[in-house]
Amino acid sequence: MLDRLLDRYLGLPPAEGPVPTATKGIPVPMPDGVRLLADRYALPGDEPRPVVLIRTPYGRKSLFSKIFGETLARHGLQTVLQSTRGTFGSGGEFRPFHLEKEDGLATIAWLREQPWCDGRVAMAGASYLGHTQWAVAPYLDEPLEALCLGVTASEFVSTFYPGGVLAVDNMVSWSALIGRQEGRFAGLPNPWQTKKTRQAMAHLPISGADVAAIGEQVRFLQDVTEHAEPGDDFWAPSDHSAEVASLTTPVTMVTGWYDLFISAQLRDFKELAAAGRAPRITIGPWAHGEPASLKTLLTDQIGFVSAHLLGDKAQLRQAPVRLYLQGAGRWLDFDSWPPKSDATPYFLRPGGLSPTEPVESKPGTFTFDPADPTPTVGGPLLTGARKQRDNKIVEQRRDVLVFTGDRLKRDLDVIGEISALVYVRTDIGHGDVFVRLCDVDGRGVSRNVTDGILRLRPGSTGSDVDGVVAAEVHLDPTAYRFRRGHRLRLQLAGGAFPRFARNHGTDEPVFRAVEGKPARFEIFHDPARPSRLTLPVFAG
Repeated sequence: MLDRLLDRYLGLPPAEGPVPTATKGIPVPMPDGVRLLADRYALPGDEPRPVVLIRTPYGRKSLFSKIFGETLARHGLQTVLQSTRGTFGSGGEFRPFHLEKEDGLATIAWLREQPWCDGRVAMAGASYLGHTQWAVAPYLDEPLEALCLGVTASEFVSTFYPGGVLAVDNMVSWSALIGRQEGRFAGLPNPWQTKKTRQAMAHLPISGADVAAIGEQVRFLQDVTEHAEPGDDFWAPSDHSAEVASLTTPVTMVTGWYDLFISAQLRDFKELAAAGRAPRITIGPWAHGEPASLKTLLTDQIGFVSAHLLGDKAQLRQAPVRLYLQGAGRWLDFDSWPPKSDATPYFLRPGGLSPTEPVESKPGTFTFDPADPTPTVGGPLLTGARKQRDNKIVEQRRDVLVFTGDRLKRDLDVIGEISALVYVRTDIGHGDVFVRLCDVDGRGVSRNVTDGILRLRPGSTGSDVDGVVAAEVHLDPTAYRFRRGHRLRLQLAGGAFPRFARNHGTDEPVFRAVEGKPARFEIFHDPARPSRLTLPVFAG
Protein backbone atom coordinates (compact mmCIF):
# COMPACT_ATOMS: atom_id res chain seq x y z
CA MET A 1 0.00 0.00 0.00
CA LEU A 2 2.76 2.46 0.90
CA ASP A 3 4.57 1.65 -2.34
CA ARG A 4 1.43 2.36 -4.34
CA LEU A 5 0.89 5.66 -2.55
CA LEU A 6 4.48 6.68 -3.23
CA ASP A 7 4.18 5.78 -6.90
CA ARG A 8 0.97 7.79 -7.14
CA TYR A 9 2.64 10.77 -5.43
CA LEU A 10 5.54 10.60 -7.88
CA GLY A 11 3.27 10.19 -10.88
CA LEU A 12 4.74 6.77 -11.69
CA PRO A 13 2.74 3.87 -13.14
CA PRO A 14 1.94 1.16 -10.59
CA ALA A 15 4.83 -1.31 -10.31
CA GLU A 16 3.87 -4.76 -11.52
CA GLY A 17 5.64 -8.05 -10.91
CA PRO A 18 7.75 -9.42 -8.06
CA VAL A 19 8.90 -7.48 -5.03
CA PRO A 20 12.57 -6.35 -5.10
CA THR A 21 15.05 -8.02 -2.77
CA ALA A 22 17.70 -6.19 -0.75
CA THR A 23 21.20 -7.48 -0.06
CA LYS A 24 22.65 -5.44 2.80
CA GLY A 25 26.20 -4.62 3.85
CA ILE A 26 28.10 -5.78 0.77
CA PRO A 27 31.82 -4.98 1.30
CA VAL A 28 33.35 -3.22 -1.71
CA PRO A 29 37.19 -3.27 -1.64
CA MET A 30 39.19 -0.12 -2.31
CA PRO A 31 42.79 -0.10 -3.63
CA ASP A 32 44.18 0.81 -0.19
CA GLY A 33 42.47 -2.14 1.49
CA VAL A 34 39.56 -0.18 2.98
CA ARG A 35 36.13 -1.70 2.44
CA LEU A 36 33.04 0.43 1.81
CA LEU A 37 29.62 -1.02 2.61
CA ALA A 38 26.79 -1.07 0.07
CA ASP A 39 23.20 -2.29 -0.20
CA ARG A 40 21.85 -3.75 -3.44
CA TYR A 41 18.19 -3.52 -4.42
CA ALA A 42 17.10 -5.68 -7.37
CA LEU A 43 14.25 -7.71 -8.78
CA PRO A 44 14.66 -11.49 -8.42
CA GLY A 45 16.67 -13.25 -11.12
CA ASP A 46 20.23 -13.95 -12.13
CA GLU A 47 20.42 -12.17 -15.47
CA PRO A 48 22.84 -9.20 -15.62
CA ARG A 49 21.16 -5.79 -15.49
CA PRO A 50 22.29 -2.15 -15.49
CA VAL A 51 22.98 -0.49 -12.13
CA VAL A 52 22.09 2.88 -10.68
CA LEU A 53 24.83 3.80 -8.19
CA ILE A 54 24.18 6.23 -5.35
CA ARG A 55 27.11 7.12 -3.10
CA THR A 56 26.12 8.89 0.12
CA PRO A 57 27.69 10.03 3.41
CA TYR A 58 24.27 10.20 5.11
CA GLY A 59 23.59 6.52 5.69
CA ARG A 60 21.83 3.81 3.72
CA LYS A 61 18.79 3.75 6.01
CA SER A 62 17.81 7.36 5.56
CA LEU A 63 14.35 8.02 4.12
CA PHE A 64 15.78 9.54 0.94
CA SER A 65 18.06 6.54 0.33
CA LYS A 66 15.27 4.08 1.08
CA ILE A 67 12.91 5.83 -1.33
CA PHE A 68 15.53 5.88 -4.04
CA GLY A 69 16.69 2.29 -3.59
CA GLU A 70 13.32 0.63 -3.28
CA THR A 71 11.45 2.79 -5.77
CA LEU A 72 14.05 2.46 -8.51
CA ALA A 73 14.26 -1.30 -8.02
CA ARG A 74 10.49 -1.68 -7.95
CA HIS A 75 10.39 -0.08 -11.40
CA GLY A 76 13.03 -2.37 -12.85
CA LEU A 77 16.18 -0.39 -12.01
CA GLN A 78 18.80 -2.29 -10.04
CA THR A 79 20.22 0.10 -7.46
CA VAL A 80 23.33 0.08 -5.27
CA LEU A 81 23.50 2.43 -2.28
CA GLN A 82 27.01 2.85 -0.91
CA SER A 83 28.16 4.62 2.23
CA THR A 84 31.15 6.81 1.48
CA ARG A 85 34.46 6.29 3.26
CA GLY A 86 34.30 6.66 7.03
CA THR A 87 30.50 6.79 7.28
CA PHE A 88 27.90 4.31 8.54
CA GLY A 89 30.10 1.22 8.65
CA SER A 90 32.40 1.96 5.72
CA GLY A 91 36.09 1.86 6.62
CA GLY A 92 38.57 4.72 6.64
CA GLU A 93 38.17 8.38 7.64
CA PHE A 94 35.46 10.63 6.24
CA ARG A 95 37.43 13.50 4.73
CA PRO A 96 34.74 15.30 2.75
CA PHE A 97 35.51 16.02 -0.92
CA HIS A 98 38.99 14.51 -0.88
CA LEU A 99 38.76 10.80 -1.78
CA GLU A 100 35.51 10.52 -3.71
CA LYS A 101 37.30 10.29 -7.05
CA GLU A 102 39.49 7.35 -6.08
CA ASP A 103 36.74 5.54 -4.17
CA GLY A 104 34.12 6.19 -6.84
CA LEU A 105 36.28 4.94 -9.69
CA ALA A 106 37.14 1.78 -7.72
CA THR A 107 33.47 1.19 -6.93
CA ILE A 108 32.39 1.47 -10.57
CA ALA A 109 35.19 -0.87 -11.67
CA TRP A 110 34.02 -3.38 -9.03
CA LEU A 111 30.38 -3.06 -10.11
CA ARG A 112 31.23 -3.80 -13.73
CA GLU A 113 32.94 -7.02 -12.68
CA GLN A 114 29.88 -8.38 -10.82
CA PRO A 115 27.89 -11.13 -12.56
CA TRP A 116 24.62 -9.27 -11.85
CA CYS A 117 25.82 -6.07 -13.64
CA ASP A 118 25.72 -5.89 -17.44
CA GLY A 119 28.42 -3.20 -17.47
CA ARG A 120 26.06 -0.25 -17.78
CA VAL A 121 26.12 2.14 -14.79
CA ALA A 122 24.27 5.40 -14.13
CA MET A 123 24.48 7.60 -11.04
CA ALA A 124 21.88 9.60 -9.15
CA GLY A 125 21.46 11.73 -6.04
CA ALA A 126 21.53 15.26 -4.72
CA SER A 127 23.91 17.67 -2.96
CA TYR A 128 26.98 15.73 -1.72
CA LEU A 129 25.63 12.74 -3.65
CA GLY A 130 25.96 14.91 -6.74
CA HIS A 131 29.57 15.69 -5.87
CA THR A 132 30.31 11.97 -5.85
CA GLN A 133 29.01 11.86 -9.44
CA TRP A 134 31.16 14.77 -10.66
CA ALA A 135 34.15 13.17 -8.92
CA VAL A 136 34.11 10.16 -11.25
CA ALA A 137 32.09 10.81 -14.41
CA PRO A 138 34.68 12.88 -16.32
CA TYR A 139 37.49 10.40 -15.62
CA LEU A 140 36.04 7.09 -16.82
CA ASP A 141 37.29 5.53 -20.05
CA GLU A 142 33.92 3.83 -20.44
CA PRO A 143 31.35 6.57 -19.77
CA LEU A 144 28.41 6.34 -17.42
CA GLU A 145 24.98 5.97 -18.99
CA ALA A 146 23.42 8.96 -17.19
CA LEU A 147 24.06 11.52 -14.46
CA CYS A 148 21.27 12.89 -12.27
CA LEU A 149 22.63 16.01 -10.60
CA GLY A 150 20.29 17.43 -7.97
CA VAL A 151 21.26 20.66 -6.19
CA THR A 152 24.99 20.23 -6.70
CA ALA A 153 27.94 21.45 -8.77
CA SER A 154 31.25 20.35 -10.27
CA GLU A 155 33.06 22.43 -7.64
CA PHE A 156 32.03 23.41 -4.12
CA VAL A 157 34.80 25.90 -3.33
CA SER A 158 32.84 28.91 -4.59
CA THR A 159 30.05 27.84 -2.24
CA PHE A 160 32.40 27.47 0.72
CA TYR A 161 33.82 30.97 0.09
CA PRO A 162 31.38 33.00 -2.06
CA GLY A 163 33.08 36.22 -3.12
CA GLY A 164 36.09 35.15 -1.06
CA VAL A 165 34.13 35.13 2.23
CA LEU A 166 33.67 32.04 4.41
CA ALA A 167 29.99 30.98 4.38
CA VAL A 168 29.77 30.52 8.15
CA ASP A 169 26.08 29.66 8.51
CA ASN A 170 26.14 26.86 5.94
CA MET A 171 29.57 25.52 6.90
CA VAL A 172 28.82 25.33 10.64
CA SER A 173 25.36 23.86 9.98
CA TRP A 174 26.73 21.10 7.77
CA SER A 175 29.66 20.41 10.09
CA ALA A 176 27.29 19.97 13.03
CA LEU A 177 25.09 17.68 10.94
CA ILE A 178 27.85 15.32 9.82
CA GLY A 179 29.59 15.50 13.18
CA ARG A 180 26.64 14.02 15.05
CA GLN A 181 24.70 12.17 12.35
CA GLU A 182 25.67 8.70 13.56
CA GLY A 183 24.80 9.43 17.17
CA ARG A 184 21.78 7.99 18.92
CA PHE A 185 18.56 9.88 18.08
CA ALA A 186 20.49 12.12 15.67
CA GLY A 187 17.70 11.91 13.10
CA LEU A 188 15.04 13.25 15.46
CA PRO A 189 14.15 16.98 15.76
CA ASN A 190 16.24 18.60 18.47
CA PRO A 191 15.43 22.29 19.07
CA TRP A 192 18.07 22.53 21.81
CA GLN A 193 20.79 21.32 19.44
CA THR A 194 19.55 23.63 16.66
CA LYS A 195 19.77 26.61 19.01
CA LYS A 196 23.22 25.57 20.17
CA THR A 197 24.46 25.24 16.60
CA ARG A 198 23.16 28.68 15.67
CA GLN A 199 24.80 30.23 18.73
CA ALA A 200 28.08 28.54 17.76
CA MET A 201 28.17 30.51 14.50
CA ALA A 202 29.20 33.58 16.53
CA HIS A 203 32.04 31.77 18.28
CA LEU A 204 35.49 33.30 17.94
CA PRO A 205 37.71 32.07 16.58
CA ILE A 206 35.40 30.45 14.07
CA SER A 207 37.57 27.31 14.00
CA GLY A 208 36.15 26.51 17.44
CA ALA A 209 32.53 26.60 16.33
CA ASP A 210 32.38 22.81 15.98
CA VAL A 211 33.22 22.22 19.64
CA ALA A 212 30.85 25.02 20.64
CA ALA A 213 28.06 23.38 18.61
CA ILE A 214 28.39 19.66 19.31
CA GLY A 215 31.17 19.33 21.89
CA GLU A 216 33.84 17.88 19.60
CA GLN A 217 35.95 18.78 16.61
CA VAL A 218 34.70 18.09 13.10
CA ARG A 219 37.47 17.60 10.57
CA PHE A 220 35.55 19.35 7.79
CA LEU A 221 35.13 22.57 9.77
CA GLN A 222 38.81 22.58 10.59
CA ASP A 223 39.63 22.14 6.90
CA VAL A 224 37.19 24.75 5.62
CA THR A 225 38.29 27.41 8.11
CA GLU A 226 42.04 26.77 7.91
CA HIS A 227 42.07 26.94 4.10
CA ALA A 228 39.95 30.05 3.51
CA GLU A 229 42.69 32.42 2.43
CA PRO A 230 43.44 33.36 -1.22
CA GLY A 231 45.88 31.14 -3.10
CA ASP A 232 45.33 28.05 -0.97
CA ASP A 233 45.04 25.01 -3.27
CA PHE A 234 43.90 22.60 -0.54
CA TRP A 235 40.56 22.04 -2.25
CA ALA A 236 42.00 21.59 -5.77
CA PRO A 237 41.41 17.79 -5.79
CA SER A 238 37.69 18.40 -5.20
CA ASP A 239 37.31 20.85 -8.10
CA HIS A 240 36.13 19.08 -11.27
CA SER A 241 35.00 22.19 -13.15
CA ALA A 242 37.87 21.97 -15.66
CA GLU A 243 36.42 18.67 -16.89
CA VAL A 244 32.83 19.80 -17.40
CA ALA A 245 33.02 20.47 -21.15
CA SER A 246 34.62 17.08 -21.82
CA LEU A 247 31.78 15.14 -20.17
CA THR A 248 29.85 13.03 -22.70
CA THR A 249 27.37 11.39 -20.32
CA PRO A 250 23.73 12.57 -20.61
CA VAL A 251 22.92 14.97 -17.75
CA THR A 252 19.76 16.09 -16.00
CA MET A 253 19.75 18.74 -13.25
CA VAL A 254 17.31 20.03 -10.64
CA THR A 255 17.89 23.06 -8.44
CA GLY A 256 16.09 25.99 -6.79
CA TRP A 257 16.36 29.77 -6.88
CA TYR A 258 17.30 29.77 -3.17
CA ASP A 259 19.71 26.86 -3.37
CA LEU A 260 23.27 27.55 -2.25
CA PHE A 261 24.65 25.89 -5.43
CA ILE A 262 22.45 27.76 -7.93
CA SER A 263 25.23 29.92 -9.43
CA ALA A 264 27.75 27.10 -9.74
CA GLN A 265 25.20 24.65 -11.10
CA LEU A 266 24.06 27.05 -13.81
CA ARG A 267 27.71 27.62 -14.77
CA ASP A 268 28.02 23.87 -15.26
CA PHE A 269 24.83 23.82 -17.32
CA LYS A 270 26.02 26.63 -19.57
CA GLU A 271 29.38 24.97 -20.13
CA LEU A 272 27.81 21.62 -20.98
CA ALA A 273 25.38 23.31 -23.38
CA ALA A 274 28.16 25.33 -25.04
CA ALA A 275 30.06 22.07 -25.62
CA GLY A 276 27.02 20.58 -27.35
CA ARG A 277 26.23 18.08 -24.58
CA ALA A 278 22.46 18.85 -24.49
CA PRO A 279 21.90 18.89 -20.70
CA ARG A 280 18.51 19.69 -19.20
CA ILE A 281 17.68 21.59 -16.01
CA THR A 282 14.64 22.32 -13.85
CA ILE A 283 14.74 25.33 -11.50
CA GLY A 284 11.97 25.78 -8.95
CA PRO A 285 11.14 28.22 -6.13
CA TRP A 286 13.00 26.13 -3.58
CA ALA A 287 15.79 26.18 -1.01
CA HIS A 288 18.33 23.36 -0.62
CA GLY A 289 16.60 20.09 0.24
CA GLU A 290 13.22 21.74 0.72
CA PRO A 291 10.53 19.04 0.99
CA ALA A 292 8.46 20.76 -1.71
CA SER A 293 11.25 20.06 -4.20
CA LEU A 294 11.58 16.33 -3.56
CA LYS A 295 8.78 15.18 -5.87
CA THR A 296 10.25 17.09 -8.81
CA LEU A 297 13.76 15.87 -8.03
CA LEU A 298 12.76 12.22 -7.65
CA THR A 299 10.52 12.09 -10.71
CA ASP A 300 13.18 13.84 -12.79
CA GLN A 301 15.90 11.39 -11.81
CA ILE A 302 13.77 8.24 -11.98
CA GLY A 303 12.46 9.23 -15.40
CA PHE A 304 15.92 10.06 -16.70
CA VAL A 305 17.61 6.81 -15.66
CA SER A 306 14.58 4.84 -16.92
CA ALA A 307 15.01 6.50 -20.31
CA HIS A 308 18.73 5.76 -20.54
CA LEU A 309 18.84 2.30 -18.95
CA LEU A 310 15.44 0.83 -19.83
CA GLY A 311 14.67 2.67 -23.04
CA ASP A 312 11.54 4.37 -21.61
CA LYS A 313 11.69 7.74 -23.39
CA ALA A 314 8.22 8.91 -22.29
CA GLN A 315 9.55 11.33 -19.65
CA LEU A 316 12.25 12.96 -21.80
CA ARG A 317 10.76 16.41 -22.36
CA GLN A 318 11.93 18.62 -25.20
CA ALA A 319 12.77 21.94 -23.49
CA PRO A 320 16.34 22.01 -22.09
CA VAL A 321 15.41 24.67 -19.49
CA ARG A 322 12.29 24.64 -17.35
CA LEU A 323 12.09 27.35 -14.71
CA TYR A 324 9.60 28.83 -12.27
CA LEU A 325 8.94 32.56 -12.59
CA GLN A 326 8.53 33.73 -9.01
CA GLY A 327 5.89 36.37 -8.40
CA ALA A 328 3.96 35.15 -11.42
CA GLY A 329 3.33 31.55 -10.31
CA ARG A 330 4.22 30.22 -13.76
CA TRP A 331 6.55 27.61 -15.21
CA LEU A 332 8.37 28.65 -18.38
CA ASP A 333 10.32 26.60 -20.92
CA PHE A 334 13.39 27.86 -22.79
CA ASP A 335 15.93 26.47 -25.21
CA SER A 336 18.92 27.89 -23.34
CA TRP A 337 20.16 29.64 -20.22
CA PRO A 338 20.04 32.52 -19.78
CA PRO A 339 17.11 33.38 -22.05
CA LYS A 340 17.42 36.49 -24.19
CA SER A 341 16.95 39.66 -22.14
CA ASP A 342 17.87 43.33 -22.07
CA ALA A 343 20.72 44.23 -19.71
CA THR A 344 19.21 47.25 -17.94
CA PRO A 345 21.25 49.37 -15.50
CA TYR A 346 19.65 50.87 -12.41
CA PHE A 347 21.85 53.61 -11.00
CA LEU A 348 22.31 54.41 -7.33
CA ARG A 349 21.57 57.89 -6.11
CA PRO A 350 21.07 59.17 -2.54
CA GLY A 351 18.28 56.95 -1.26
CA GLY A 352 17.13 56.12 -4.78
CA LEU A 353 17.49 53.61 -7.58
CA SER A 354 16.77 54.73 -11.13
CA PRO A 355 17.38 53.69 -14.77
CA THR A 356 18.38 57.31 -15.52
CA GLU A 357 22.01 58.48 -15.33
CA PRO A 358 23.28 59.51 -11.88
CA VAL A 359 23.67 63.12 -10.77
CA GLU A 360 26.39 64.83 -8.72
CA SER A 361 26.12 63.69 -5.12
CA LYS A 362 28.15 63.06 -2.03
CA PRO A 363 29.07 59.45 -1.29
CA GLY A 364 26.96 57.49 1.14
CA THR A 365 28.79 56.44 4.28
CA PHE A 366 28.49 53.88 7.05
CA THR A 367 30.75 52.03 9.46
CA PHE A 368 30.95 48.26 9.73
CA ASP A 369 31.93 47.06 13.20
CA PRO A 370 33.03 43.40 13.45
CA ALA A 371 32.08 43.48 17.14
CA ASP A 372 28.47 44.14 16.04
CA PRO A 373 28.33 42.68 12.53
CA THR A 374 25.48 43.59 10.21
CA PRO A 375 22.95 40.74 10.39
CA THR A 376 21.07 39.17 7.52
CA VAL A 377 17.81 37.30 7.14
CA GLY A 378 16.73 34.73 4.58
CA GLY A 379 18.56 33.68 1.45
CA PRO A 380 20.11 30.41 0.26
CA LEU A 381 20.76 28.71 3.59
CA LEU A 382 20.89 25.06 4.63
CA THR A 383 18.96 25.64 7.84
CA GLY A 384 17.03 28.29 9.73
CA ALA A 385 14.97 31.15 8.24
CA ARG A 386 15.60 30.60 4.54
CA LYS A 387 14.40 32.00 1.22
CA GLN A 388 12.45 35.28 1.31
CA ARG A 389 12.08 37.18 4.57
CA ASP A 390 11.02 40.63 5.72
CA ASN A 391 14.18 42.76 5.76
CA LYS A 392 12.71 45.58 7.85
CA ILE A 393 14.96 45.18 10.90
CA VAL A 394 18.14 44.99 8.82
CA GLU A 395 17.23 47.99 6.66
CA GLN A 396 16.73 50.18 9.73
CA ARG A 397 20.33 49.77 10.87
CA ARG A 398 22.85 52.60 10.54
CA ASP A 399 25.40 50.28 8.89
CA VAL A 400 23.10 49.55 5.91
CA LEU A 401 22.46 51.87 2.95
CA VAL A 402 19.13 51.51 1.18
CA PHE A 403 18.36 52.61 -2.39
CA THR A 404 14.71 52.37 -3.43
CA GLY A 405 13.18 52.84 -6.88
CA ASP A 406 9.86 54.39 -7.86
CA ARG A 407 6.68 52.35 -7.92
CA LEU A 408 6.56 50.21 -11.03
CA LYS A 409 3.97 51.19 -13.59
CA ARG A 410 3.89 47.68 -15.04
CA ASP A 411 5.11 44.21 -14.14
CA LEU A 412 8.88 43.79 -14.47
CA ASP A 413 10.19 40.29 -15.25
CA VAL A 414 13.84 39.70 -14.39
CA ILE A 415 15.25 36.40 -15.69
CA GLY A 416 18.96 35.68 -15.84
CA GLU A 417 22.26 36.72 -14.32
CA ILE A 418 22.57 39.82 -12.14
CA SER A 419 25.56 41.93 -11.21
CA ALA A 420 26.32 45.15 -9.38
CA LEU A 421 29.21 47.56 -9.89
CA VAL A 422 29.89 49.45 -6.68
CA TYR A 423 32.50 52.17 -6.33
CA VAL A 424 33.63 51.85 -2.75
CA ARG A 425 36.44 52.98 -0.45
CA THR A 426 37.20 51.91 3.09
CA ASP A 427 39.52 53.75 5.43
CA ILE A 428 41.51 50.59 6.25
CA GLY A 429 41.54 48.89 2.84
CA HIS A 430 39.68 45.86 4.20
CA GLY A 431 35.97 45.40 3.76
CA ASP A 432 33.16 43.24 2.39
CA VAL A 433 30.65 44.59 -0.09
CA PHE A 434 27.28 42.89 0.41
CA VAL A 435 24.62 43.70 -2.17
CA ARG A 436 21.01 42.54 -1.88
CA LEU A 437 18.09 43.10 -4.26
CA CYS A 438 14.68 43.27 -2.59
CA ASP A 439 11.05 43.46 -3.68
CA VAL A 440 9.07 46.11 -1.76
CA ASP A 441 5.34 45.47 -1.90
CA GLY A 442 2.46 47.93 -1.62
CA ARG A 443 2.51 47.71 2.19
CA GLY A 444 6.22 48.52 2.33
CA VAL A 445 7.39 45.00 3.21
CA SER A 446 10.87 44.46 1.75
CA ARG A 447 11.62 40.83 0.78
CA ASN A 448 14.99 39.63 -0.44
CA VAL A 449 15.16 38.25 -3.98
CA THR A 450 18.88 37.66 -4.56
CA ASP A 451 22.24 38.87 -3.30
CA GLY A 452 26.02 38.55 -3.47
CA ILE A 453 29.18 39.51 -1.61
CA LEU A 454 32.79 40.39 -2.42
CA ARG A 455 35.76 40.63 -0.03
CA LEU A 456 38.15 43.54 -0.50
CA ARG A 457 41.71 43.59 0.74
CA PRO A 458 44.32 46.37 0.71
CA GLY A 459 45.42 46.87 -2.88
CA SER A 460 42.33 45.14 -4.30
CA THR A 461 42.22 44.80 -8.06
CA GLY A 462 40.36 47.71 -9.63
CA SER A 463 41.33 50.37 -7.09
CA ASP A 464 42.30 53.83 -8.37
CA VAL A 465 44.83 56.36 -7.06
CA ASP A 466 42.37 57.56 -4.42
CA GLY A 467 41.83 54.04 -3.10
CA VAL A 468 38.36 53.72 -4.61
CA VAL A 469 37.62 50.17 -5.75
CA ALA A 470 35.30 49.35 -8.63
CA ALA A 471 33.83 46.28 -6.96
CA GLU A 472 31.94 43.95 -9.30
CA VAL A 473 29.60 41.81 -7.23
CA HIS A 474 27.84 38.84 -8.82
CA LEU A 475 24.41 38.15 -7.35
CA ASP A 476 22.79 34.75 -7.67
CA PRO A 477 20.72 34.37 -10.85
CA THR A 478 16.96 34.51 -10.57
CA ALA A 479 13.64 34.49 -12.38
CA TYR A 480 11.32 36.93 -10.65
CA ARG A 481 8.34 39.13 -11.45
CA PHE A 482 8.27 42.47 -9.65
CA ARG A 483 4.58 43.33 -9.70
CA ARG A 484 3.08 46.61 -10.81
CA GLY A 485 2.97 48.97 -7.83
CA HIS A 486 5.98 47.32 -6.18
CA ARG A 487 9.43 48.92 -5.93
CA LEU A 488 12.96 47.68 -6.44
CA ARG A 489 15.26 48.12 -3.48
CA LEU A 490 19.02 47.65 -3.19
CA GLN A 491 20.75 47.13 0.14
CA LEU A 492 24.46 47.83 0.58
CA ALA A 493 26.31 46.74 3.70
CA GLY A 494 29.74 45.67 4.93
CA GLY A 495 28.58 42.21 5.97
CA ALA A 496 25.72 39.75 6.31
CA PHE A 497 26.23 37.77 9.51
CA PRO A 498 26.12 34.87 10.33
CA ARG A 499 25.58 33.86 6.72
CA PHE A 500 29.08 35.15 5.97
CA ALA A 501 32.05 35.46 8.30
CA ARG A 502 32.51 38.94 9.72
CA ASN A 503 35.38 40.92 8.21
CA HIS A 504 37.82 41.54 11.07
CA GLY A 505 39.55 44.36 9.20
CA THR A 506 42.99 42.81 9.67
CA ASP A 507 45.34 40.44 7.87
CA GLU A 508 44.71 37.76 10.50
CA PRO A 509 43.51 34.47 8.89
CA VAL A 510 39.82 33.92 9.53
CA PHE A 511 40.28 30.59 11.34
CA ARG A 512 42.14 32.24 14.22
CA ALA A 513 40.93 35.87 14.11
CA VAL A 514 39.33 37.19 17.30
CA GLU A 515 40.00 40.92 17.46
CA GLY A 516 38.81 43.31 14.78
CA LYS A 517 38.88 46.89 13.49
CA PRO A 518 35.82 48.88 12.37
CA ALA A 519 35.87 49.99 8.72
CA ARG A 520 34.35 53.22 7.44
CA PHE A 521 32.78 52.79 3.99
CA GLU A 522 32.18 55.38 1.30
CA ILE A 523 29.85 54.39 -1.55
CA PHE A 524 30.16 56.64 -4.60
CA HIS A 525 27.24 57.19 -6.99
CA ASP A 526 28.05 60.21 -9.15
CA PRO A 527 28.61 60.57 -12.94
CA ALA A 528 32.34 59.83 -12.58
CA ARG A 529 31.72 56.76 -10.40
CA PRO A 530 28.25 55.49 -11.37
CA SER A 531 27.51 52.62 -9.01
CA ARG A 532 24.75 50.50 -10.51
CA LEU A 533 22.80 47.29 -10.53
CA THR A 534 22.36 45.57 -13.90
CA LEU A 535 19.20 43.51 -14.36
CA PRO A 536 18.32 41.11 -17.19
CA VAL A 537 14.87 42.42 -18.10
CA PHE A 538 12.84 39.80 -19.95
CA ALA A 539 10.36 41.05 -22.53
CA GLY A 540 8.52 37.74 -22.98
